[in-house]
Parts: sequence; C-alpha cells; structure tokens
Amino acid sequence: MRLIRLLVGTERLAELTDVLDGEGIDFVVTEERERDAVIVEFPLPVQAMENVDRTLDESGFEDLDYSVVANAETASTERFEELEAEYVEADDETDSVSVEEVRVTARSLLPDRRTYYAMTVLSALVATVGILLDSPAVVIGSMAIAPQVGAAITASTGIVLGETAMIRDGVRSLALGLLVAVVTATLFGLFLHDTGVVSPALHVSTVKQISTRISPGFLSLLLGLCAGSAAALGLATDLPLALVGVAIAAAVVPAAAAVGIGIVWGLPLVALGAGVLLVINAAAILLAGAATLRVMGYHWGGGDSDPDDDRDWARLPPSRETVVAVGTVVLLLLLISVPGVAVVEHVRTEHEVSTVVRDTLDQPSYEDLQFRELQVAFADLGLLGLPTEVTIQVSRPADTTHPSLAGTLDDEVEARTGKPVILAVEFVDRQAASESDDDLGPREPHTDPAGAGQAPPAAHSVATRPGRY
Repeated sequence: MRLIRLLVGTERLAELTDVLDGEGIDFVVTEERERDAVIVEFPLPVQAMENVDRTLDESGFEDLDYSVVANAETASTERFEELEAEYVEADDETDSVSVEEVRVTARSLLPDRRTYYAMTVLSALVATVGILLDSPAVVIGSMAIAPQVGAAITASTGIVLGETAMIRDGVRSLALGLLVAVVTATLFGLFLHDTGVVSPALHVSTVKQISTRISPGFLSLLLGLCAGSAAALGLATDLPLALVGVAIAAAVVPAAAAVGIGIVWGLPLVALGAGVLLVINAAAILLAGAATLRVMGYHWGGGDSDPDDDRDWARLPPSRETVVAVGTVVLLLLLISVPGVAVVEHVRTEHEVSTVVRDTLDQPSYEDLQFRELQVAFADLGLLGLPTEVTIQVSRPADTTHPSLAGTLDDEVEARTGKPVILAVEFVDRQAASESDDDLGPREPHTDPAGAGQAPPAAHSVATRPGRY
C-alpha cells in the first residue's frame, strides 16, 4: 500500500478533490498558510497507482512541485475496502505497479559504488573459497551477499523505459562488477596457490563446483533467463527481491570465480568455459528482465498516449532513447549468439560422446562395466588449438581389468566427432558381499588390505599418442 502526498495551490484544490472523489479515493487536506497551498494526502493500493497516476496526469497534475509516495502498512477509510476490491481482488490486469514507481524502485536498488564493489569483492572471495572447498553451502552464501541484482534490474528497466542513464549505469555496474569479481578471484586464487594453502597439484577441473560451471549448455542459459524474468516480475508486482537476487547471483558470481581459478591453475578451457557461461548468463538476465517488463505493458513513454495526436509515428525519426534501447538489445543478442555457437557445438559433442560410450559399454566384452559419469571439457572451436578433453567414469568388479577400453573409446569418439580428443577413463572398483549381490550397482571403492584401511585411488587409463597433438 502507498500513501500519497501532493502539494497544490488553493485555487486548484476543488479540481483535485473532484478527481479523487471520482475515483472513489478518501483524502485529507492540510493547509499550508505560508505557501497559499494545501497538502492533499490519500492512501492507495499498489495496484491502483498506475491508473490513478494516469488520471491525475490527464487532469493536469503531472508537474507538481511537491509529490511524495511512501510505503504504508494499513489504512482504514470509508471507501478503502472498495478500492481494494476493485484493484486487488479484481480479475482484470491491475496487479502491476505504476511506471514511475518501477522507475524509482529500480534506481533505488543500485547501491553506491563503494558499497557495490565492496560487496562484489566479498562475494567473489566467498565464492572462490566455496568452489575450492567444493562446498555448495559456501557458494550459496556468496550468492546471498552479491549485489548484482540492482545493476541487472536497473539496466533492464532502462531498456524498457528508454532511460539512457539507467541503461548506462546498470550495464556499466554489472560489467565492471563481474570484472572485479574475476580479478578478485584471480588474485585470491594466486595467493592460495603460491602460499600452499591450496595444493598446486589440485586438479580443479575435477572439483564438482567447477566442473558444473565449465560446460555451459541450454540449462545454464535457462537459469539466466528465469533469474532475469523473476527479477522483473518481482519489481513490477512489488514482491520481495531478496530471493531473486540470489537467483541472479547464482547465474554469474560462481562462474566469475571459476574464471579466476582457471587462470591461476593454467587451465585455459576452464577459464574459457566459465567465461562463456558468465557472458551468456549476464546477457540473458538483462534480456529476460526487459522482455518480461515489456510483456507486462511497460515501455518508453510510460504507456500513455494522446488520442488526439494524429501524427504518423512510424515515419517520425527515432528518438535517442529508442536508438540506445534498441542498440542495447542488439548488443545483448550478439553477446548470447556468438558464444551460443560454442555452446551448441559443445552440447552436440557431449551428446555424440555419450552415444559412443553407451554403445561401446553395451558390447558383450564390457557387460560387467557400469557407466557412472561423463565430463566433456568446453571446446575452444579451434581458437586455442587444443584437443577436447573427455573424462569417463565407470565402475567395475574389483577383480577385473579393461586396459584397452580407453584406446577403444578414444578411436570411436574421434571417428564420431571428427576432432582430436584426449580421453581418460576412471575406473571405480566395486565389491559385492556375495555372488548374487554383484549386480546391485555401484558401491564405494573397496578397501586395500595392505593400505591400513585407506581406499586406493581410482585406476586410470588414458589414451594418448605421442606426437599426435
């Protein structure tokens, strides 16, 4: 609910009260003797703001020297329940807030620069720690303190309303914030790497929190689209944006940290894959937010039009706001489509490798093996000249070996995909309590009798050919 205060001259008081009475709005009037004016105060449901604001503008009250819109908890007036029944409980499309309120709220969500970048640095530090510890809880904590929701909503709102300043501030804050996050993760990762806090021998590409963010796909794009759309929906319907902020941060902050970790550990495909995911999700958030607001009826000009204006708008030159908004949308589409080529290629490669693995393991000679996991490193599309790294994990009975499996799969994958690969097979031994239990499925790695109770590492077989790559 909103509480509105308007300062009008005494000569226009009767005109304003007639408008409010016509809308069924209860009000109070306070005299301002020094200004020869009065303050008119009245409560409104959020859903009534847009309609009442339009009515006041049409009545000539759009450029008042003093107008305040404040939050209110409750109101008890003679006709307020009727207003709620009309705007809140009605089935028509009156559940969105006014254009002006959307504009003001979006601007207020962007904190000052010092706070914004400080919170970005802290969130990047926490995300880096969570990824290296492979702790989902810590990574979620980094999302909760990330401030990117304000920048994203400001930019999306600016695109829809044609506000050049909002587009500039939002896009710049989001881009620079993500750059700061990448630099922070890189410097912090370098410190952890060089001081030995984290072992340089750590295979970061096998860490679950990294491997899930270096292989962008359609589900990753869907995350960005849903986060942006949810943010716009929350803004337009006056719903809490705190949880939406976590969703937006989930799409970008861990990916930014993964880029820094890939740079420090000298893994270009990790940095490239996470970087592509970061760019695609950031662009998807802005586009989805703008599209959702546009579908809900918001656009530049506030949705108001003059019925007596008979100009041919199609032939008028586009305004500067229109050019900037359309140009921003085109740029965002390019940011999605260019890396999107790599994403489509990666998904295709992953599907082909999965088909080869399953067809191979279905052969009688490998009937005792069970497929567990597949990881295909993000392809560089020939930009870095690196082969595609493929890691396959299968389980096997503890007393069996398959030394030729990696070579067989390597040949089959290269023949199917038409590109060079480095393929590794990780075997996880399983042991059943009895002969009849051997088919119950994968179990924990067995214990080495001579290893003081320690489970041995999974056996590996890597197919490589010297001088080939």
